[in-house]
Amino acid sequence: MSSDFRSPRLRHSAARSTRRAFLKAGSIGLAGGLGLDRLAALEALAGSTGALPGKAKNVIYIFLSGGLSQLESFDMKPDAPSDIRGEFRPIATKTPGLHICEHLPELAKRSDSWALCRSLSHGSNDHSKGHCIMLTGRSDTTPSFDPTKPTEGDWPSIAALAAEMLPSQEALPSSLILPEKLIHRGGRTIPGQFGGLLGRHKDPFFLEAAPYDAVGYGAFPQYDFHHADGPLDRQIPYRTFSLELPDTIDFERFQDRLTLRGVLDEQQRHLEAASTAGGVDRYRDMAVGLLSDPKVQAAFDVHGVDAATQDRYGRNSFGWSLLMARQLVESGVRLVQVNLGNNETWDNHQAIFPNLRDYLFPPTDRAVSALLDDLGERGLLDDTLVVMAGEFGRTPKISTLRGVPLPGRDHWGAVQTVWFAGGGITGGAVLGSTDKFGGHPASDPRRPEDLAATIYDALGIPKDAHWTDTAGRPMPLYHGEPMRELFS
Repeated sequence: MSSDFRSPRLRHSAARSTRRAFLKAGSIGLAGGLGLDRLAALEALAGSTGALPGKAKNVIYIFLSGGLSQLESFDMKPDAPSDIRGEFRPIATKTPGLHICEHLPELAKRSDSWALCRSLSHGSNDHSKGHCIMLTGRSDTTPSFDPTKPTEGDWPSIAALAAEMLPSQEALPSSLILPEKLIHRGGRTIPGQFGGLLGRHKDPFFLEAAPYDAVGYGAFPQYDFHHADGPLDRQIPYRTFSLELPDTIDFERFQDRLTLRGVLDEQQRHLEAASTAGGVDRYRDMAVGLLSDPKVQAAFDVHGVDAATQDRYGRNSFGWSLLMARQLVESGVRLVQVNLGNNETWDNHQAIFPNLRDYLFPPTDRAVSALLDDLGERGLLDDTLVVMAGEFGRTPKISTLRGVPLPGRDHWGAVQTVWFAGGGITGGAVLGSTDKFGGHPASDPRRPEDLAATIYDALGIPKDAHWTDTAGRPMPLYHGEPMRELFS
């Protein structure tokens, strides 16, 4: 099955170039004009508070939209009744006494590189609210929260706040989300991914390499499936790089595509038009750098990588996305959020066992294991914290929907397992536990605020850092405590 080599859309919420900046493309790095003042301010703040930078420098946040079942992955209950424990069996990992699902054999071999928090909990069983909670690190949604759409009154996403707090390096943003926005199969965009109270001009970058599709799920093309109907055979492209102007309130009339293969004068015309419309933000030079720097373009190219590396990760959307995340981190992006599956891919209300066994676990096990190996071989694993979570876990008890032949598990905000690797993590460590049915924390309960704090701490952002909302009010960044128990 061949891959489509067309280009994805890289979006941000404000145009990023003035004519002067455009003419300077290729002659100066972005850090020379935008980043050093913020970096110096952060370093000074860290020194004044006694805070030390985290052991990691970068973060890859793997998000499993739909909700991974803790009982079928990292918190199995083999001694529970059959309607709790399910069909899968645990296997030993490299760490004595630590067992995970039999269908994650490659991760089991690498447990000396990863750790678990089995007791992360929040109060929502709703997809939209759960996404908002886990993508913003805030258990309380704002009064303007709307489950049907993002609002400018939402809490900013972790990715947006990382971009706000960290300086950009050369021509790349400090934070980026790939391979697509999270969109429900009904067509509505899921809240929690954007700038919210930072303002739309502070939305994070979205690299849209995977086109939205309301039918299928999973790691296309190899593991494309539908929850009820099994395998699909659709020719969905995973596209390489191009740039598109943002679709924000102020720039809606400037939506023409800017491809890297386009004519430079045409690109300049669009950039100048956008800049004269107002709203040019701190990333005004970045679009120019993205258009002009071959090294930056190469960071987004996964189809041109050698065949052995692509095979190692898997030639599918999960493998290509994590390969691209590694390339971007290596090129200077500080936080990359990787959505492994759109359309609530992991929402297994039905056929949970064949869906996980045949379509979801194989590409995830392979790609995440390849990421660990690749980061380690390149000397990046100690510098990169990898986090994997969803919007919630799944119900302890297996259930069957009316008219559906195969069982599944429903939404469960009360507990989920969060997986960590790299960045100084103690291999094989486990923080927290659940009751005998895997339904509630039994020890060391943690909150999404603690997960966000762990990410910010790993990025070296000081504990008393603040961001400013659209009304000019200072807002504290941290609302929880880093999970230091997991770190060496």
